[in-house]
Formats: sequence, structure tokens, C-alpha cells
Amino acid sequence: MTETRADPRTDPPPRGSERATLLGFLTYQRQTLALKCSGLNHSALMSRSVPPSTLSLIGLVRHLSDIERFWIRRALSGSTDAPLYWCEDSPDIDFVFPCVPEQAEAEALLVRSSMDAWESEMAYSDAVLSHVGLDDAVSAGRHGVLSVRWILTHLIEEYARHNGHADLLRECIDG
Repeated sequence: MTETRADPRTDPPPRGSERATLLGFLTYQRQTLALKCSGLNHSALMSRSVPPSTLSLIGLVRHLSDIERFWIRRALSGSTDAPLYWCEDSPDIDFVFPCVPEQAEAEALLVRSSMDAWESEMAYSDAVLSHVGLDDAVSAGRHGVLSVRWILTHLIEEYARHNGHADLLRECIDG
């Protein structure tokens, strides 16, 4: 008989306030990506399971780090901090990185720094989101003026969509 592990994710509150529900779903989606990345070595996290696509689990982590950074640090907080990976000349750069199996130490460093950056962006986001109202609104460049509610919903949507990619990547890795 195969032993099944308990799901480590926290379910959103079934009858919580709007704020608690939105934050609960954001946490759940973040935990889902972390779960998809768990138990894998750096080579597996960097593997591109469907060549010639550059999509990988660590690429998703890097992409979502910049998503949180843009929407919370830059749009909501007004920071001028540059994106971590994204640039206008190469918008998919978060998925493009050297993949050289014989350089295991460099791969391990890239994975660790990417995971650390993601954790840092999530912590920053959580700190900001803890003291803003859902009806607060900010100008988000070409996106116009948006409420915190819209930003939270968009973050949940981004994670949910990319967690679908993570499911497929993890299936390819696990066989």
C-alpha cells in the first residue's frame, strides 16, 4: 500500500470576509507552486520538459517573483525598484537562463537565489497587503487606475494559470 502524505496547503476560509478569502486564495496558490517545486533538485527545477520551450519550474518561480514585484512593490507601493528578471527588450527573460548540467554549483546558486527572491517578494507583498484597503486604488501605468481588490484577484489568476503549467512540468519530471 502506498502511503499518502497530507496536503500541506492551507485552504482559504470557507466563510471568511472578502479580504480573508482573497488573501486565503493567494496563499493557497503560492503554496501550490511551492508544493510543485518541493522535493526536486536544482537540475529538475531548471529542466525544460517540453523542448524547445524555455518553460521550467524555476522559470515560473522567477516569473511570479516579478509579477508580485510589479503589482505590489511597484504599482501599489510606488517603488522604483527595477524588475528582478523582466526587461522590455526580452520580456521572457525570467524563463531564459543558462542550463549547463556540468555546472551544478552554478545551477544550485541560480535556483537558491531565485527561490530566495520569490520568498522575499511574497514577504514584501504580505506586509503591504496587511495594511491597505481593498477599495484603495493606484495608477498602474498602461493598466489604468486599479483597486487593491483587482490587483489581488489578478495575482490569484496569475498563480492559478501558472500552477497549471507547473502541474504539467511536474508530471514530465516525475514520469
